[in-house]
Amino acid sequence: MPERRLVCSLDDLPPGGMKLVDVGKFGVGVYNVRGEFYAIVNYCSHEGAPLCLGLIGGTNEFAPDEPGGLRRVRDGQIVRCPWHNWEFDITTGQSVADPTRRIRTYQVEVAEGEVYLTA
Repeated sequence: MPERRLVCSLDDLPPGGMKLVDVGKFGVGVYNVRGEFYAIVNYCSHEGAPLCLGLIGGTNEFAPDEPGGLRRVRDGQIVRCPWHNWEFDITTGQSVADPTRRIRTYQVEVAEGEVYLTA
């Protein structure tokens, strides 16, 4: 049964930051994406890598009007798997490359200056 647990104080998780919480079989990464909080399982659905150890960044999308035909989007909300570079949107759990793949997401809330995870 999911349980609400304290992750950290709001000051300890600045924008662009992540805290790994020891919960469940793989753990859960709690992220601050531009002041909004999200949580994902620390498990890549591709081949089981510890996903939350991956780099946080953005991704590219086709933009024919831009120089080079690409535009950088979703900065700070994409995590890249450390094993095979699969990318997932932290805010939705959706794979960037394969719409049939996703990772589990969890509820995060902020109350009285504290960040809480329900997992």
